Amino acid sequence: MFIDSHCHLADEAFLADLPEVAARAHSAGVMRAVCILSADTPEEHVRVEAVQTAWPGVIFATAVHPHRAGPYEDRIGDAVSTVRDTALRVGARLLGEMGLDYHYDFAPRAVQQEVFAAQIRLAVELDLPVAIHTREAFDDTVRILEEAGAGRVRGVMHCFTGTAMEARRALDLGFYLSIPGIVTFPKAGALRDVVAGIPLERILVETDSPYLAPVPHRGKRNEPAFLSETVRQVASLHASAVEAMAGQIQTNFDRFLGAPRVDTLSKPVF
Repeated sequence: MFIDSHCHLADEAFLADLPEVAARAHSAGVMRAVCILSADTPEEHVRVEAVQTAWPGVIFATAVHPHRAGPYEDRIGDAVSTVRDTALRVGARLLGEMGLDYHYDFAPRAVQQEVFAAQIRLAVELDLPVAIHTREAFDDTVRILEEAGAGRVRGVMHCFTGTAMEARRALDLGFYLSIPGIVTFPKAGALRDVVAGIPLERILVETDSPYLAPVPHRGKRNEPAFLSETVRQVASLHASAVEAMAGQIQTNFDRFLGAPRVDTLSKPVF
């Protein structure tokens, strides 16, 4: 059984054929997935019921993405309230994706940092793991995780494509590393070298669909059914059978997610 630790099934890219996407995922052995919701994007909220109907085993996560942090300047409390309310309504098992993005700088860096830190504190309060987006901002990301997380935050580095040193720093925080389809790209040799050195017990995999389709699906809309290509690549890098790697990732995912809190909702109420 494969587990997609990060996908965007509520994205408009899946509006036309979500049931078929779920059916293809199941046929490919992908039985569980984390659906990321933008906490302040109502268009995604209205699709929650359709996602759960198409794929009852989906787990939801929500947060304010760093690209969307700008409007919360001088109103960080509103960002926290938005995430908290959405997380409770959808029964979120983790908060994400959140973090810093200095590549596009769609929001001022100082505001990104404030919104990120506030969400980390919320995750600690709710005792939920986090999914971290970091691009060209690794030092500040780790600093905020250490400061705002106060040694209590746990989570995963989503779409990890970093260096061996960055992998080690994330592992030292107790984080998991989620490997995307990028690891299958012909020019991703450096990433493959890093992935080969990640301890088996700290690896997760993801599609980030509809983005980043793996080889041999490059150029297509990505979807959870393509996850097996990434698992095969990771298994090869660790000289492991695909079935054994899938089993290890399932164990990792369950450990990462932890037991559900009794005071969170078990299913969406949108």
